[in-house]
Amino acid sequence: SQTLNRTSLSGGKKSLDLPASNLQEPAQSLDNNYVVLARKWRPAQFTDIVGQNHVIKTMVNAITSQRIHQAYLMTGSRGIGKTSIARIFAKAVRCQSLTSDVNSCGVCSSCREITLSTSVDVIEIDGASNNGVDAVREIRESAKFLPALGGRKIYIIDEVHMLSKSAFNAMLKTLEEPPEHVVFILATTDVQKVPITILSRCLQLKLRNLSAAEIEQHLRYVLEQEQ
Repeated sequence: SQTLNRTSLSGGKKSLDLPASNLQEPAQSLDNNYVVLARKWRPAQFTDIVGQNHVIKTMVNAITSQRIHQAYLMTGSRGIGKTSIARIFAKAVRCQSLTSDVNSCGVCSSCREITLSTSVDVIEIDGASNNGVDAVREIRESAKFLPALGGRKIYIIDEVHMLSKSAFNAMLKTLEEPPEHVVFILATTDVQKVPITILSRCLQLKLRNLSAAEIEQHLRYVLEQEQ
């Protein structure tokens, strides 16, 4: 069997022959199937959204009538579902096999890429860390190119109110006259900080806070499913 010579640090006079296998760390088995509840129960379809029927109805009607606005602005408190709804909308717009109730199929290549956050045609940007003119210029340049797959390229900009004044000015022209294949979905927790020139070019969707009864009902449903 293979042996490994180990020399002591005190002068190199002593050596110890041990089987190499004895020096290997024991393999640890990891359970990769567990998903935290917040991710497991994150809405994946329009029908999964709780308490935002007015927003969902607007988006579904836009898709069914093929009258999708060039820019949407979603407002509401933190954790209310702005980014989740934006992703669901992006899936439905780009889905290759949309269901009769306007839910994405979840299995086509476009849906899978959006789920895995690997889609080159659905770009998510954190406005808090990409708030300068250079970041907006990159968006303007990339928006000129057609999507790699499907008919729409979608930009989701979270915390858009964190953009600088110069960045908003640079974005204004693109929002006003975007390429036909581009859709912007902006999300903010502080709409008062968004310039009026930006607001006037977006279709605003205000998400409401859920009532205590709605939260209780949904929590009961989740607990029943987890038992």
